Amino acid sequence: MRGKSQNKLGNVNSQMCSTNSITDALLPALSREQWKPSLCTYADFNCSSGSNEDRANHLGNDSVTFVLCFCLNTRLRTHSPVFVCVYVPVTSAMFWKFDLHTSSHLEALLDKEDVTLSELMDEEDVLQECKAQNRRLLLFLCQDQCMQELVTMITTEPPAGVEETKRFKYPNIACELLTCDVGVINDKLGNEEPLLETLYAFLEQPSPLNPLLASFFSKTIGNLITRKTEQVLNFLRRKEGFLSLVLKHIDTSAMMDVLLRLISCVEPPPLRLETLTWLNEEKLAQRLIELIHPERDEERQSNASQTLCDIIRLSRDQANQLQEISQPDPLLTVLESQESVEQLLQNMFSGERTESCIVNGIQVLLTLLEIRRPVVDGVMDAQGFERSYTVNSSILLAIEPHLRHFHQLLLEPPKRNPMLTTLGVLDEPLGNTRLHVARLVASLLYTSSASHAVVAQELCRLNTMDLLLDLFFKYTWNNFLHLQVELCVAAILRPCTLTETPTSEPSITPENSAHNLMVTHLFQHCHLVQRILEAWEENDKIQSEGGMRRGYMGHLTRIANTVVHNLEKGPVHTQISSLITGLPEDYRGRWETFVDQTLSETNRKNTIDLVGTGNPRPSSEDDMESPFPKELTLQQAFSDYQIQQMTANFVDQFGFNDEEFTDHDDSIGATFDRIAEININIDAGQDSVMYMALCSFAGTGWIADFGEVNSKAPAAGGGFAAWDTPVSQPAATDAEEKGWAKFTDFQPFCW
Repeated sequence: MRGKSQNKLGNVNSQMCSTNSITDALLPALSREQWKPSLCTYADFNCSSGSNEDRANHLGNDSVTFVLCFCLNTRLRTHSPVFVCVYVPVTSAMFWKFDLHTSSHLEALLDKEDVTLSELMDEEDVLQECKAQNRRLLLFLCQDQCMQELVTMITTEPPAGVEETKRFKYPNIACELLTCDVGVINDKLGNEEPLLETLYAFLEQPSPLNPLLASFFSKTIGNLITRKTEQVLNFLRRKEGFLSLVLKHIDTSAMMDVLLRLISCVEPPPLRLETLTWLNEEKLAQRLIELIHPERDEERQSNASQTLCDIIRLSRDQANQLQEISQPDPLLTVLESQESVEQLLQNMFSGERTESCIVNGIQVLLTLLEIRRPVVDGVMDAQGFERSYTVNSSILLAIEPHLRHFHQLLLEPPKRNPMLTTLGVLDEPLGNTRLHVARLVASLLYTSSASHAVVAQELCRLNTMDLLLDLFFKYTWNNFLHLQVELCVAAILRPCTLTETPTSEPSITPENSAHNLMVTHLFQHCHLVQRILEAWEENDKIQSEGGMRRGYMGHLTRIANTVVHNLEKGPVHTQISSLITGLPEDYRGRWETFVDQTLSETNRKNTIDLVGTGNPRPSSEDDMESPFPKELTLQQAFSDYQIQQMTANFVDQFGFNDEEFTDHDDSIGATFDRIAEININIDAGQDSVMYMALCSFAGTGWIADFGEVNSKAPAAGGGFAAWDTPVSQPAATDAEEKGWAKFTDFQPFCW
């Protein structure tokens, strides 16, 4: 007999059956011993169903009850689905008996008297149990023999002949166990000197170190420096050759992390200062500078340079955070000293000038010249730096005598082979060396220091800016270089070193005089205005002949806007105005026409107001470091406009409802017939005007007309007036539905 009953799962068809008659049918994988009548209650197969109250009387007072539903279509050979509801009261004994709790197999292994560490490490959940601080597991791992074995695994090369994917399995798990940040493991490893000796012995191995094992060592010792600071530092300071061994293996990048942990992860501040003093006494900074030398291998130079840069940044950041400590950072003091900078520069230009040595050395100089401060109202300088204190004058004094060497590198960089690019073969690539020299010049021009005047005068004497402008136009497609030259021009025209008087006129100081010299040099000797006009006219000519737009045009536009902006209200606007007035009459007239017409039109195109509010911004005021091209922003806004009518309830306009998702074939046509009722309306207001402005600006002007009359499709590349007057068209063919645009009607949305 089948009957319907209400239960906790809702309305279901329940087939009532006895315990013994359905055990085999329902659960063939379980023995009958597991399903005793005392554990579960079933209604009899041949009787009518009981009430919910009757079932509840059989379930007992257990707090948890499992309700299982089984479909018996196949076994009972019925034509319609038959469900059996099984109510299973859960007891504590049953909870474990049926393995409803995923108990770890580790417990069974730990019960064995002869269990080995390898057996435990083969278990998938050993790390999870360790992090969960399984007491029995931690007691086993913290045994002297196990800890010694774990440390040996991460410091000893695994035997060869094993499959590579499995060779480092145990060392990797051992490292994770030792660094899972469990207190008892940290205490055992940090307080037991024999374990520290085994760990330290890894540094005494000959070079090169296995990079994977080196990362295990670095992670383990770094965790100990953070968690067991005093014990580990006392141990390392007793080792006279510790720093020498770390620098010996500096070609392995993991060794950099060890040094940085000693600098950044030691607390409290007094202990950190003590550690920095110890590292300074060991001459860490000087020894790292010695590694940046043409005779050293490139990997060693690169890692030493990166370590010095990280030390400088970390030291400056922590000095700003820990201002209550009056004593300066000893490592930072040494690195900013004139002696250290001079030693670095001597290494860079001694012997054969290699690109690796020069680039790595310049990276350290760029870090020393970085200017940082808390951002005020989101204002940042042109390079995206957070402006801060002035650069130490000793750095500039050390660089100034070597500016001639950097200038020579722009003329004669290290030899490079021809490079194949998408635009052809580049016989003489710009190279990383010249790009870094350009970055260095830009950083020098942005510095604010008492010694800045000396640097500015030397750059004028060498005519370095004129050479950079030559490279700007020579390497048409190198936007990395274009950005640096643009920054140089901006730094000269918007000098951050000028101090203004209450009358808004710059006061006469050595720094201001030097910058005035740079401005004059830029217009008179580098012929900035003439270069802009000639390059722009050449680009227009190339494009009119069907050629490609020059790759520097975007940056050239920004340079021109920088000139115009500072001519109007910059700190040296009076000087710029007099310099432009002193141009030859031909160039002066062309410049005025260029600014009033060509540049103004370019700015208008680049700053179309998409939302109908706010004022257009000239490209000179754009964020220098904006990660998205303005063209992409415009296209995205256009796409947003197209879909703005499609709100969350748009699908409701199609008229679908749950009843139509059935097997009735006759309802399909009716549903899709209602699509014609959808009203896609564009109000003839401000949105419509904006839409038309975008279409006309795109140069295509295509508009889809869903009315009864076909609009004329525009020619490729041509535009047309808004809402063209409909003209008569031939009758639409079967392949051309009336009111739908053809693929050829679409033109790319670009300019």
